[in-house]
Amino acid sequence: MELLTEFLSSPCRMFALFFTATFIGMSKTGMQGINTITIPIMALAFGAKPSTGVILPMLCFADLIAVIYYRRAAEWRYVLGLLPAAVAGFFLAIAVDKFVPAGSFGILMAFCIFLGLVVMFWTERGGVKSSFVDKWWYGPAFGLMGGFTTMIGNAAGPVMSVYLLSTRLPKYAFVGTAAWFFLLVNYMKIPLQVFVWDNITLGTLAIDALAIPFIFIGAVFGIWLVKKLPESKYRAFIIATTVLSTLMLLF
Repeated sequence: MELLTEFLSSPCRMFALFFTATFIGMSKTGMQGINTITIPIMALAFGAKPSTGVILPMLCFADLIAVIYYRRAAEWRYVLGLLPAAVAGFFLAIAVDKFVPAGSFGILMAFCIFLGLVVMFWTERGGVKSSFVDKWWYGPAFGLMGGFTTMIGNAAGPVMSVYLLSTRLPKYAFVGTAAWFFLLVNYMKIPLQVFVWDNITLGTLAIDALAIPFIFIGAVFGIWLVKKLPESKYRAFIIATTVLSTLMLLF
Protein backbone atom coordinates (compact mmCIF):
# COMPACT_ATOMS: atom_id res chain seq x y z
CA MET A 1 0.00 0.00 0.00
CA GLU A 2 2.93 2.32 -0.69
CA LEU A 3 0.80 4.35 -3.09
CA LEU A 4 -1.84 4.90 -0.39
CA THR A 5 0.82 6.05 2.08
CA GLU A 6 2.20 8.51 -0.45
CA PHE A 7 -1.30 9.76 -1.16
CA LEU A 8 -2.12 10.37 2.50
CA SER A 9 1.07 12.38 2.91
CA SER A 10 0.23 14.68 -0.02
CA PRO A 11 -2.42 17.39 0.56
CA CYS A 12 -2.28 18.27 -3.16
CA ARG A 13 -3.16 14.73 -4.20
CA MET A 14 -5.93 14.54 -1.62
CA PHE A 15 -7.45 17.80 -2.87
CA ALA A 16 -7.20 16.63 -6.50
CA LEU A 17 -8.91 13.33 -5.69
CA PHE A 18 -11.77 14.74 -3.60
CA PHE A 19 -12.38 17.60 -6.04
CA THR A 20 -12.43 15.14 -8.94
CA ALA A 21 -14.73 12.72 -7.10
CA THR A 22 -17.27 15.48 -6.48
CA PHE A 23 -17.24 16.53 -10.14
CA ILE A 24 -17.55 12.91 -11.27
CA GLY A 25 -20.67 12.49 -9.14
CA MET A 26 -22.12 15.71 -10.58
CA SER A 27 -21.28 14.69 -14.14
CA LYS A 28 -22.82 11.24 -14.00
CA THR A 29 -26.16 12.38 -12.58
CA GLY A 30 -26.80 15.38 -14.77
CA MET A 31 -23.86 17.70 -15.46
CA GLN A 32 -22.64 15.56 -18.34
CA GLY A 33 -18.93 15.83 -19.17
CA ILE A 34 -18.04 18.43 -16.55
CA ASN A 35 -15.57 16.04 -14.93
CA THR A 36 -13.30 16.62 -17.97
CA ILE A 37 -12.25 19.80 -16.16
CA THR A 38 -10.52 17.64 -13.54
CA ILE A 39 -8.46 15.52 -15.96
CA PRO A 40 -5.47 17.94 -16.14
CA ILE A 41 -5.55 18.28 -12.34
CA MET A 42 -5.41 14.52 -11.82
CA ALA A 43 -2.70 14.16 -14.47
CA LEU A 44 -0.55 16.68 -12.59
CA ALA A 45 -1.21 15.03 -9.23
CA PHE A 46 -0.77 11.37 -10.20
CA GLY A 47 0.78 11.35 -13.68
CA ALA A 48 -1.05 11.15 -17.03
CA LYS A 49 -1.54 7.38 -17.43
CA PRO A 50 -1.58 6.45 -13.70
CA SER A 51 -4.34 9.02 -13.14
CA THR A 52 -6.65 7.13 -15.52
CA GLY A 53 -6.32 4.09 -13.26
CA VAL A 54 -7.37 6.16 -10.26
CA ILE A 55 -10.25 7.84 -12.11
CA LEU A 56 -11.84 4.77 -13.73
CA PRO A 57 -13.06 3.03 -10.54
CA MET A 58 -14.62 6.32 -9.39
CA LEU A 59 -16.39 6.62 -12.72
CA CYS A 60 -17.65 3.05 -12.40
CA PHE A 61 -19.06 3.70 -8.93
CA ALA A 62 -20.73 6.93 -10.06
CA ASP A 63 -22.15 5.11 -13.10
CA LEU A 64 -23.90 2.70 -10.73
CA ILE A 65 -25.49 5.57 -8.85
CA ALA A 66 -26.69 7.19 -12.09
CA VAL A 67 -28.08 3.95 -13.52
CA ILE A 68 -29.93 3.11 -10.31
CA TYR A 69 -31.55 6.55 -10.24
CA TYR A 70 -32.24 6.95 -13.99
CA ARG A 71 -32.57 3.22 -14.84
CA ARG A 72 -35.90 3.60 -16.66
CA ALA A 73 -35.07 6.71 -18.65
CA ALA A 74 -32.60 5.31 -21.19
CA GLU A 75 -33.19 5.15 -24.94
CA TRP A 76 -31.63 1.77 -25.67
CA ARG A 77 -31.51 2.15 -29.45
CA TYR A 78 -28.89 4.86 -29.00
CA VAL A 79 -26.93 2.90 -26.39
CA LEU A 80 -26.78 -0.26 -28.49
CA GLY A 81 -26.01 1.71 -31.64
CA LEU A 82 -22.92 3.21 -30.04
CA LEU A 83 -21.42 0.21 -28.23
CA PRO A 84 -19.80 -1.85 -31.04
CA ALA A 85 -17.93 1.16 -32.40
CA ALA A 86 -16.95 2.21 -28.86
CA VAL A 87 -15.29 -1.18 -28.30
CA ALA A 88 -13.41 -0.72 -31.57
CA GLY A 89 -12.32 2.68 -30.22
CA PHE A 90 -10.76 0.95 -27.18
CA PHE A 91 -8.46 -1.13 -29.33
CA LEU A 92 -7.67 1.77 -31.64
CA ALA A 93 -6.50 3.75 -28.59
CA ILE A 94 -4.33 0.86 -27.40
CA ALA A 95 -2.85 0.43 -30.89
CA VAL A 96 -1.81 4.07 -31.35
CA ASP A 97 -0.93 4.83 -27.73
CA LYS A 98 2.80 4.23 -28.17
CA PHE A 99 3.10 6.12 -31.44
CA VAL A 100 1.26 9.39 -30.85
CA PRO A 101 2.64 12.04 -28.43
CA ALA A 102 0.39 12.33 -25.37
CA GLY A 103 -0.14 16.07 -25.86
CA SER A 104 -1.51 15.52 -29.35
CA PHE A 105 -4.48 13.48 -28.17
CA GLY A 106 -6.09 16.37 -26.32
CA ILE A 107 -5.81 18.64 -29.36
CA LEU A 108 -7.21 15.94 -31.65
CA MET A 109 -10.13 15.21 -29.32
CA ALA A 110 -10.94 18.90 -28.89
CA PHE A 111 -10.90 19.46 -32.66
CA CYS A 112 -13.27 16.55 -33.28
CA ILE A 113 -15.69 17.66 -30.57
CA PHE A 114 -15.73 21.28 -31.77
CA LEU A 115 -16.33 20.06 -35.32
CA GLY A 116 -19.28 18.07 -34.02
CA LEU A 117 -20.63 21.12 -32.20
CA VAL A 118 -20.38 23.26 -35.33
CA VAL A 119 -22.23 20.64 -37.39
CA MET A 120 -24.88 20.30 -34.68
CA PHE A 121 -25.50 24.06 -34.46
CA TRP A 122 -25.54 24.46 -38.25
CA THR A 123 -27.99 21.65 -38.93
CA GLU A 124 -30.34 22.46 -36.04
CA ARG A 125 -30.96 26.12 -36.62
CA GLY A 126 -34.68 25.38 -37.00
CA GLY A 127 -34.86 23.75 -33.58
CA VAL A 128 -35.44 20.22 -34.90
CA LYS A 129 -33.37 17.07 -34.92
CA SER A 130 -30.77 16.92 -37.68
CA SER A 131 -31.27 14.40 -40.48
CA PHE A 132 -27.64 13.36 -39.87
CA VAL A 133 -28.69 11.57 -36.68
CA ASP A 134 -30.54 8.90 -38.66
CA LYS A 135 -27.66 8.19 -41.04
CA TRP A 136 -26.11 4.73 -40.59
CA TRP A 137 -22.64 6.17 -39.96
CA TYR A 138 -23.56 8.91 -37.47
CA GLY A 139 -23.90 6.86 -34.28
CA PRO A 140 -20.91 4.58 -35.00
CA ALA A 141 -18.71 7.62 -35.73
CA PHE A 142 -19.43 9.06 -32.31
CA GLY A 143 -19.17 5.61 -30.73
CA LEU A 144 -15.67 5.14 -32.18
CA MET A 145 -14.58 8.59 -31.03
CA GLY A 146 -16.16 8.02 -27.61
CA GLY A 147 -14.41 4.67 -27.13
CA PHE A 148 -11.10 6.17 -28.24
CA THR A 149 -11.29 9.20 -25.97
CA THR A 150 -12.52 7.29 -22.93
CA MET A 151 -9.68 4.78 -23.23
CA ILE A 152 -7.00 7.42 -23.70
CA GLY A 153 -8.08 9.76 -20.92
CA ASN A 154 -11.59 9.08 -19.58
CA ALA A 155 -12.66 12.10 -21.62
CA ALA A 156 -15.64 10.84 -23.62
CA GLY A 157 -18.19 12.99 -21.78
CA PRO A 158 -18.07 15.91 -24.26
CA VAL A 159 -18.18 13.50 -27.22
CA MET A 160 -21.33 11.83 -25.93
CA SER A 161 -22.86 15.17 -25.00
CA VAL A 162 -22.55 16.36 -28.59
CA TYR A 163 -24.10 13.15 -29.89
CA LEU A 164 -26.98 13.09 -27.40
CA LEU A 165 -27.64 16.81 -27.84
CA SER A 166 -28.00 16.21 -31.56
CA THR A 167 -30.66 13.54 -30.89
CA ARG A 168 -32.66 16.17 -28.94
CA LEU A 169 -33.59 13.72 -26.20
CA PRO A 170 -35.55 15.08 -23.21
CA LYS A 171 -33.31 15.77 -20.22
CA TYR A 172 -34.11 12.60 -18.26
CA ALA A 173 -33.66 10.41 -21.35
CA PHE A 174 -30.40 12.31 -22.07
CA VAL A 175 -29.00 11.51 -18.61
CA GLY A 176 -30.36 7.95 -18.51
CA THR A 177 -28.99 7.06 -21.94
CA ALA A 178 -25.57 8.47 -21.07
CA ALA A 179 -25.63 6.65 -17.71
CA TRP A 180 -26.22 3.22 -19.26
CA PHE A 181 -23.74 3.80 -22.08
CA PHE A 182 -20.94 4.80 -19.73
CA LEU A 183 -21.75 2.03 -17.24
CA LEU A 184 -21.26 -0.58 -19.97
CA VAL A 185 -18.25 1.13 -21.52
CA ASN A 186 -16.40 1.81 -18.27
CA TYR A 187 -16.87 -1.70 -16.91
CA MET A 188 -15.62 -3.15 -20.20
CA LYS A 189 -12.49 -0.99 -19.86
CA ILE A 190 -11.52 -2.44 -16.47
CA PRO A 191 -9.80 -5.63 -17.74
CA LEU A 192 -7.86 -3.64 -20.34
CA GLN A 193 -6.55 -1.19 -17.77
CA VAL A 194 -5.77 -3.93 -15.24
CA PHE A 195 -4.00 -6.35 -17.59
CA VAL A 196 -2.83 -4.21 -20.52
CA TRP A 197 -1.97 -0.85 -18.95
CA ASP A 198 -1.52 -2.19 -15.39
CA ASN A 199 -2.71 1.04 -13.77
CA ILE A 200 -5.50 -0.27 -11.52
CA THR A 201 -4.08 -1.89 -8.38
CA LEU A 202 -5.07 -2.53 -4.78
CA GLY A 203 -3.36 0.76 -3.96
CA THR A 204 -5.44 2.78 -6.42
CA LEU A 205 -8.63 1.06 -5.24
CA ALA A 206 -7.81 1.95 -1.63
CA ILE A 207 -7.39 5.58 -2.68
CA ASP A 208 -10.68 5.48 -4.59
CA ALA A 209 -12.51 4.13 -1.53
CA LEU A 210 -11.69 7.38 0.29
CA ALA A 211 -13.43 9.33 -2.47
CA ILE A 212 -16.82 7.58 -2.18
CA PRO A 213 -18.47 10.20 0.13
CA PHE A 214 -17.50 12.97 -2.29
CA ILE A 215 -18.95 11.05 -5.25
CA PHE A 216 -22.26 10.83 -3.37
CA ILE A 217 -22.20 14.57 -2.62
CA GLY A 218 -21.66 15.39 -6.28
CA ALA A 219 -24.34 12.91 -7.37
CA VAL A 220 -26.96 14.50 -5.13
CA PHE A 221 -26.15 17.93 -6.53
CA GLY A 222 -26.36 16.64 -10.11
CA ILE A 223 -29.79 15.08 -9.49
CA TRP A 224 -31.00 18.31 -7.90
CA LEU A 225 -29.81 20.35 -10.88
CA VAL A 226 -31.60 18.16 -13.44
CA LYS A 227 -34.84 18.53 -11.48
CA LYS A 228 -34.40 22.29 -11.13
CA LEU A 229 -33.63 23.27 -14.72
CA PRO A 230 -36.35 23.28 -17.41
CA GLU A 231 -35.64 21.49 -20.70
CA SER A 232 -34.37 24.52 -22.66
CA LYS A 233 -32.11 25.76 -19.88
CA TYR A 234 -30.77 22.28 -19.21
CA ARG A 235 -29.85 21.92 -22.88
CA ALA A 236 -28.11 25.32 -22.84
CA PHE A 237 -26.26 24.29 -19.67
CA ILE A 238 -25.02 21.05 -21.25
CA ILE A 239 -23.84 22.93 -24.36
CA ALA A 240 -21.93 25.39 -22.15
CA THR A 241 -20.28 22.63 -20.08
CA THR A 242 -19.41 20.72 -23.26
CA VAL A 243 -17.64 23.75 -24.74
CA LEU A 244 -15.82 24.40 -21.45
CA SER A 245 -14.83 20.76 -21.06
CA THR A 246 -13.54 20.65 -24.62
CA LEU A 247 -11.43 23.75 -24.06
CA MET A 248 -9.88 22.00 -21.04
CA LEU A 249 -8.67 19.19 -23.32
CA LEU A 250 -6.32 21.71 -24.93
CA PHE A 251 -4.41 22.26 -21.68
